[in-house]
Amino acid sequence: MTDDSKDAPLPDRAAERAARQAANRAEREERRAARQAERAARKGSDKGRDKPQPAPQPGTPAKAAVPHLAPSQVFNILLVGQGQRLGVQAVLFAASLRRNAPSWRGRLIVAEPRPEGAWAGSRTAMPEPVRRALADFGAEILPFTATCFGASYPHGNKIEALTLLPAGQPFVFFDSDTLVTGPLDRVGFDFSRPAASMRRSATWPEPPLYGPGYTQIWKSLYDRFGLDFASSLDPDQPDEHWERYLYFNAGWFFGADPQEFGCRFLDWAAQIRAEPGEALACQSLDPWLDQVTLPLVIHALGGGRPGPELAGLDGWATCHYRNLSLLYAREPEPVAALIEDLAADPRIAPLLAEDEAAQRLIAEGEGRSRIRPMFDGENPPPTEKATRQRLRRAGLWFR
Repeated sequence: MTDDSKDAPLPDRAAERAARQAANRAEREERRAARQAERAARKGSDKGRDKPQPAPQPGTPAKAAVPHLAPSQVFNILLVGQGQRLGVQAVLFAASLRRNAPSWRGRLIVAEPRPEGAWAGSRTAMPEPVRRALADFGAEILPFTATCFGASYPHGNKIEALTLLPAGQPFVFFDSDTLVTGPLDRVGFDFSRPAASMRRSATWPEPPLYGPGYTQIWKSLYDRFGLDFASSLDPDQPDEHWERYLYFNAGWFFGADPQEFGCRFLDWAAQIRAEPGEALACQSLDPWLDQVTLPLVIHALGGGRPGPELAGLDGWATCHYRNLSLLYAREPEPVAALIEDLAADPRIAPLLAEDEAAQRLIAEGEGRSRIRPMFDGENPPPTEKATRQRLRRAGLWFR
C-alpha cells in the first residue's frame, strides 16, 4: 500500500473561512428579516390595542407582565472611550442607544483621557475611524486629564471623568461594554436617590480566617468618613453574609449632580488607596477600589440599593455584557441578535475587521455554533469564573 496523502492538495483555509462567513451572513440576514416581519406584525396588532378585548376564558394562561414605563426623562450619559477596544465598545453602545431608545434626549459624552498626567507616556486616543463613527451616532468626545489614577488604576477613569459633566444636571454612567436594549429614557430614575448595579457577586472583601470579618471591614470605612453604618445594612440578610452590606457593581451608577458625586468619589477613593487602614490590611484594592468606594458615596448622598423601578437596567433596557465570549455564553437571544445586527452596520463593520473575537464569534458564527451549545439549558448557570475557565479551555476566550 502506498501513502499518497503527501500528494493530496492542502485545504484552502481562506476559502473555508469565506464560506463559513457567507453562510453565517445568510443566516443572520434570515433572522433579521424574521425579526423585522415580527415587528411589523406587532405594529399592526398595536393599532387595535385600545379596542375592548374579550375576557379571558377560565384556565387561559396570563400574558407576561409588561414593565410599567416611567415618563420620558432627560439626563446625560457618560462613557469612557480609550484606544481601539473601548472606543469600539462605545460605538456599539451609541448605536444601540439610537436604535432602542430613539426618544432619549440628552448628551451622550464619551470621555477620552489625554496622554498626560497620570496617563503620561500611554497611547490613549481613539483611532480616527472610531471617532467618526461616534460622531455619526451623536456622541460628543470630550478629553480629560487624569491626575490621580491613570495607568496605575485604569478603572479610575470613570471616577475622574465625572468632572466633564455639567453641574446640577442628572447623569448616568455606563461601562462602555454595555448595550441599550430598550427605551432607556423610560426607566424610573429618581436622581435624588442615587443607586448602582446589583449585578455583582461576593468579590470584595475576602475576610481572613481569623478576622476581621465583613462587619468590621465595612464599618471601618463608614466610620472613617462619618457615615451611618447601621442604616446601610440589609436586615433581611444574616450577619456576616456578604449581601447584608451595601455593595455594587460599578458597571452603571447615577446621581443628580456629577460634580458633587465625582468630587466625593475621587477624594474618598484616593484616601482609601493611600491609607487603607488596619481593617483593610489583608484586602486587595485592585481592581476593587471603585466598588469599595461607590457604596460609601451613594449612601452619603442619600441613595442605596435600586428598587423595582430600576429593573430595566441589567434587564429590558440595558445589558452589561462585559465581553463578547460572555455575551454568547450567558445573555438572552435578543442581546445576541442585537450585537450581530450592529456588527453588520456599515459604519461599524470596518471597525471590527481586525478584531479576532468579532470575526470568529460573529462573522464565522462560533458564538452560536460553539459557545451557545456549551451553556444551553444549564440551571443554575455556572459562575462567571467557571464560565471563563470553560471558554479558555475551548480556546474561545478573547480580550
